[in-house]
Formats: sequence, structure tokens, C-alpha cells
Amino acid sequence: MAAKATRVIRVPVPIDVGTIASTASSAFALATPLCIERLLELAVREAVGTRAPHDKRERSVRSTLAAFRAGKFVVDIEGRIYDRPDAIVVACGVVSLRFFSTETRWRRVRRT
Repeated sequence: MAAKATRVIRVPVPIDVGTIASTASSAFALATPLCIERLLELAVREAVGTRAPHDKRERSVRSTLAAFRAGKFVVDIEGRIYDRPDAIVVACGVVSLRFFSTETRWRRVRRT
């Protein structure tokens, strides 16, 4: 039996220089708190690529966030499952995201 290939999107986490300056805390240079919604936005832009037209990137972000808010999928970030767009994750460096559908397979097949 062959193993399933898992798709992973690796997202470089931006450092929030404004927060570091305003709080005078170097802790934010080591780890950045991000809302899941923002991290999904970064992941979609990473997956679509920088050469894609701006309108395509924006449509992809909007449709992904709408599907996430509707509960059509959950996201695994470094081994922890998130299902709410307002949840916060503390990340540093590069973060690995995996997307899992919450719909049964036969419903996905019938819809297409």
C-alpha cells in the first residue's frame, strides 16, 4: 500500500518590527504572534506565487478565508489543529501548514 503524499505549505513568518519597537521587548523578535487568518493569507500568497496576477491572489485569499470561516477545512500548523480564524499562533522562522477537509469524501466528489 502506497503512502499518501501530504501537501505542505511552508510560510516564512514576518517579524513584527512595530511591536518590537513599541514594547521594547526582544521576545517578539524571536517569536511572532499571528492570527490564523493572517497566516492563511500568507500561505495562500506563498502557494499562488508572486508572479500570479494581483486579482488572482486576492480572489484566492478571499475564497480560502471564506471556506475556512464556513468550516469546510481545518489547518494543521506545526502539529496543532486550528478551526477558528481568530485563534492566535506564536511562530518563528518558517511555519508548516497542512489543510484537511472537514467534508466527507463522497460529498466532495458529488459537488464537482
